[in-house]
Amino acid sequence: MLIDGRKIAESIINELKGKPKPGKIFAAILVGENVQSISFLKQKERVAKELNVDFRIYKFPESLTSDELRKEVGKIALLKNVGGVIVQLPLPKQINSQYVLNVIPREKDVDVLGERALGAFYAGRNLVLPPSIGVVEELVHGLKFIVQGSKVAIVGLGFLIGKPIATWLMGKVSELYLLDIGSDLSILKQADLIISGVGKNGLIKSNMLKENTIVIDFGYSIDEDGKIKGDFDISDPSFKIPALPAGRQDLCAYTPTPGGTGPILVAKIFENFYSLNNG
Repeated sequence: MLIDGRKIAESIINELKGKPKPGKIFAAILVGENVQSISFLKQKERVAKELNVDFRIYKFPESLTSDELRKEVGKIALLKNVGGVIVQLPLPKQINSQYVLNVIPREKDVDVLGERALGAFYAGRNLVLPPSIGVVEELVHGLKFIVQGSKVAIVGLGFLIGKPIATWLMGKVSELYLLDIGSDLSILKQADLIISGVGKNGLIKSNMLKENTIVIDFGYSIDEDGKIKGDFDISDPSFKIPALPAGRQDLCAYTPTPGGTGPILVAKIFENFYSLNNG
């Protein structure tokens, strides 16, 4: 079953429309002219317009130092009329991302990336969950997948996707396989649920999976033809799913790229913004 992320995101956004709209600014920081970053912010901007949220993008030149950017983000984050702040990643190579993110107050940290919000999350007492966890929680609930007692593989252990999700799953599952791009992926054959966020097109093939596996694919890369692709290879000839021209019908469910986790992730970011300002 192909999971329609756009439809799920629409449901979350419609639910937010029924809640009190935060009266504060949702601030987004953009550094430089990264094409993907601009694209991601446009997606967030569209959702903000639909919700009538005051979403403002603050643009800064790529030449800034870590100290200069941290100072600018701090100024914005401390404004009383700002209720949420995100720093669009990745930042230019010369900038220490964590140093900049740490200036965002916990109560305005919509992405849960600053050390204060992360520390509270790891202690089980943050105000909101990291958006990537919100996506997984939404999907497993919708699929009626029982996390407790299952075998889960996480491919890619980055601080945006793999690391927070792994922390959230610890103690919930019977077995948790933590893998990265250089790992032996044969263990995937044991997993009931696979969560991937490496960003390597076609890394996971359908013949690596057992029957009735769920694949949640956060991977995002652009192939040689300029097409957006995920980590899960749906162009594999052995892959047969009724929703596609060809496919493997014993695969339980997967998120496509684009149109899978991305729209849900954006919706969860706004859900966090609402929660932080209406709590």
